[in-house]
Amino acid sequence: MRDGARGRPALPEPLALFPLHTVLFPGARLRLEVFEARYLDLVGECLRQRAPFGVVCLREGHEVGSGGPPVQFEEIGVLAHIDEVDAEQAGIVHLRCTGGRRFRRLGAAEQRAGGLWVCRAEALADDPPHAPGASLMPTVRALAEAIRKLREQARLPFVPPFRLDDAGWVANRWCELLPVPLAAKQKLMELDDPALRLAIVDGYLRDKMVVAG
Repeated sequence: MRDGARGRPALPEPLALFPLHTVLFPGARLRLEVFEARYLDLVGECLRQRAPFGVVCLREGHEVGSGGPPVQFEEIGVLAHIDEVDAEQAGIVHLRCTGGRRFRRLGAAEQRAGGLWVCRAEALADDPPHAPGASLMPTVRALAEAIRKLREQARLPFVPPFRLDDAGWVANRWCELLPVPLAAKQKLMELDDPALRLAIVDGYLRDKMVVAG
């Protein structure tokens, strides 16, 4: 199903939201342990409809439970597509998901009686293909080396194929690895220009002497 005005896939309406203290990037792997009733219902509905849910980064509040400051989350998030479900333990579901397209919330989100957040949203454009420039190749090679080491340790957090010839993919994978504040990761995820995103990551890596300056 597509939005004829923009030529982009239409999103579920309303889109169910899963606020987290993390920034999901397109193409990223996400593992979740789900036990709250509202999110168990979300998983069941997504599986029935074969639909994704939206992951949004929390600015304030908590992922689970109630109490504390009111929940506030970012306007732009990323769709999570469920790849695997493990429901062997009663009342607990383990999910393995992959990040899909970015989306922007349209208007205010609504919290339903059971506590689940939903909203209207529009899909944002995928990163256009863009080969990393020659000056960014040290950062590309450093990621290739990190992937090699992680594979040796059986700790690879990335979903193949490894698109080292694509600036957006390389930038997104570095953004997953770097120990930077969530607000910075959110701003990087929101950037529409994959070359700029990679250039910012490259500058950070050079400042930290991860790659040669």
